[in-house]
Amino acid sequence: MIIFLYGEDSYRSKRKLEEIILGYKKVHKSGLNLIYINAKEASFKDFYSNFRVSSMFAEKKLIVLNNVFSNVKFQEEFLENIKGLENLKDIIVIYEDCPADQRAKFFKTLLKCATCQEFGCLKPANLKKWIVAEFSKTETKIDSFAMDLLANCVKTDLWRMANEINKLANYRAGGAVKKEDVEQLVAPGIENDIFKTIDALASKNKKLALSLLHEHLDGGDNTLYLLSMIAYQFKNLLIIKELIDKKNQYQIIVKKSGLHPFVAQKTYSLCGQFSMPELKKIYRKIFQIDLDIKTGKVEPETALDLFVYEFC
Repeated sequence: MIIFLYGEDSYRSKRKLEEIILGYKKVHKSGLNLIYINAKEASFKDFYSNFRVSSMFAEKKLIVLNNVFSNVKFQEEFLENIKGLENLKDIIVIYEDCPADQRAKFFKTLLKCATCQEFGCLKPANLKKWIVAEFSKTETKIDSFAMDLLANCVKTDLWRMANEINKLANYRAGGAVKKEDVEQLVAPGIENDIFKTIDALASKNKKLALSLLHEHLDGGDNTLYLLSMIAYQFKNLLIIKELIDKKNQYQIIVKKSGLHPFVAQKTYSLCGQFSMPELKKIYRKIFQIDLDIKTGKVEPETALDLFVYEFC
């Protein structure tokens, strides 16, 4: 049996994966046949060898397979053997926490042969229902004005939303969250969009980078806060890049970085577009811009535009 979990919303897909694993552990308490395979580091032969070994106590195996879309050879060999894999009593969960290439033959074949579940970003009405449900788990309520503001600040980043809900629920401790609580405790959410801006910078796409920055500015985002988020992401890039250069494995990089797995994955994927000297130069420039803005040497919006022009 093959299960395929994919989509932009990695928070809900991860929770679905955890639900499957928990259900498996309840039936197969030994946990000896729960296996994780990272296709970035393992070959298809390594993966397939798990089915040649008999399970202790005739237990069904659960194999969680991720990062398949980053390994074309693995995909090809998987497709060559897919009929046999479909008929196994064991369960294969293909889990992608980053957008999968829907044009790929592998993706299209999985849609036909696997039990698939897509986790797209929640629409506004469904997002609000999700927020209410999450608050109810904490025995805390949120009024409609507070919920509208929370949804507007955080948008569809459920990793961050879950953290904000936990913070607000702890603050109100079983009471009702009000609009002023959200205003006090939740900063407007731009972290996720910053990845798009940095990707545009890395691709030397000046027009797109400027457009993305001005979307934030036109939406009322504070220039210095925007600059601080750019600085934060470039700091993360420096951390991950250094760990990559030291030949650390991906799991070790995530652990040592101290970043959330989602942030680490996004940052890791961007690292290849920058050299270490480039990252250091950009990071120093950001702090110079910050100083120039605060000392009145340059207008904030002009400073951001010049930053893009210099590095694109």
